[in-house]
Amino acid sequence: MPILTLRRAALCGLAATALLAGCATQQSLYQWEDYQPQVYQYFKGESKEAQVTALEAGLQKIHASGAAVPPGYHAQLGMLYLDLGKGDQMVQQFQTEKALFPESAPYMDFLLKHAGKGGKK
Repeated sequence: MPILTLRRAALCGLAATALLAGCATQQSLYQWEDYQPQVYQYFKGESKEAQVTALEAGLQKIHASGAAVPPGYHAQLGMLYLDLGKGDQMVQQFQTEKALFPESAPYMDFLLKHAGKGGKK
């Protein structure tokens, strides 16, 4: 095998190793806490109060660590507040979701509009 081909192969191997090492050290953009299990519990019809408690505790941990709240976290909490008849807290959570993730504004506005027409989603 010519020396030039060996050098190219070695350089490609080093580049691949560096690329994989870079991927391995990458941290998550958001801190999820119990968000995903609570969404699952929501769809299973489990206790809304327990879900709110878990999400609120997760939110405190996220804020304490200085991490970012994932998209949908405040929206899910708002949906739970809606189900519990806590309209003021629902509005606050939907507004927070809109502020953090402007792309969610059309959906949050839709939910706010329909929540005001008598109730549940």
